[in-house]
Amino acid sequence: MSFSQALSGLNAAKSSLGVLGNNIANSQTVGFKGASSQFADVFANSRVGLGTRVSAVLQDFSEGNLEATNRNLDLAISGQGFYRFEQGGEIVYSRNGQLSMTPDGFLENANGARIMGYGLNAQGQVQTGGQPQVLNVAADEMPASATTNVATTFNLDSRMVVGEDTSEVTVRNDIADPDSNEDFAYHYSNNFTVYDSLGNPRNITVYYEKAGSNAWDARVVMDGYYDAANDFGVAFNNNGTLGAVAGANVVDGVPRIAFSQAQLGGDPAPLDFGLNIAGSTQFGNGSTTSALTQDGYTSGALVGITIRNDGTIMRNYANEQSRPAGQIALAYFRNPEGLNPAGDNGWSASNASGQELLGAPGTGLLGSIESGAIETSNVDMAKQLVDMIVSQRAYQANSQTIKTQDELLQTAINLR
Repeated sequence: MSFSQALSGLNAAKSSLGVLGNNIANSQTVGFKGASSQFADVFANSRVGLGTRVSAVLQDFSEGNLEATNRNLDLAISGQGFYRFEQGGEIVYSRNGQLSMTPDGFLENANGARIMGYGLNAQGQVQTGGQPQVLNVAADEMPASATTNVATTFNLDSRMVVGEDTSEVTVRNDIADPDSNEDFAYHYSNNFTVYDSLGNPRNITVYYEKAGSNAWDARVVMDGYYDAANDFGVAFNNNGTLGAVAGANVVDGVPRIAFSQAQLGGDPAPLDFGLNIAGSTQFGNGSTTSALTQDGYTSGALVGITIRNDGTIMRNYANEQSRPAGQIALAYFRNPEGLNPAGDNGWSASNASGQELLGAPGTGLLGSIESGAIETSNVDMAKQLVDMIVSQRAYQANSQTIKTQDELLQTAINLR
């Protein structure tokens, strides 16, 4: 009698219900990938089969929906790829990017696995394509950086007349003598802040006075102190565009503004920066400054991090500067269905999955990283419930087969 076929059907339905139950249980697990059972019939050199068996349990690595959390350490992968984690010396791959920062600067998940990626080179730049390593966000304060370049664009009013409608300013021209004052006239001034080697802000004012046809004289004052060595002249073309910049301190058309250590008060290194005025004009409009940038900054404490779409972890400082701490790497497998489930939302590589292919997010086949979002489970609850009904019916039908076989056997016994 064919009890074995029905028993195999019961076991197959039971396995299917187990997979479905696991899917449903993890319908709210971040980054979870559902699975399905595959069955095969069993024959042994006969025309009547011996039942069925579970041939494989395949994982579905299709993407789940992205859900916003507004927490910057919640990361979702939009596209293909896996995060690479290190835990206890083992490498684990996951789609769950719910991270937190440890007191010593490591980014890890709820199980203590630390995310990996590309570190920095000697110049503080991300070494993309290098050996992946556990990433760490250093809490060191950013040191100050002295200003070396200033770029400004302005218009000087061509209607100004030499010696007319000027303003007066009083400056000090001897750092050692607070009473060494000097007055000079100007038609227009613009000011900006630069930083010395200790990060101290220094107020710079440049006074422009029309000196002739299409010609202007410029005097530079720092914190009320004037050094004539920084003077330069500006000449414009007849069409109002910038012509030549001249002076003893002009290098390749850019005035070099310098103040000595003594002029800065004796503590910081000398201040020396280029003042690039390319693009400035002389038109018949009011004098105004349209653009100004400088590259110095004061020191700053770490106030937080942000993670870009390409996986770069940016350290943000109180001085409004940002620097990379590393870049999260993503792994791709040619056959992700061959990965071995490791639990805790993780998988491990196997011969069936093939070797990992590492890269930066957003390159090649790898998806980008969305900060402030999570990837929900890809389990379709409605489909799971329908499949559960089908498996339940199969279980009941196989049970009925056993019951019928039992009745037939009993009938045969009763023939005696």
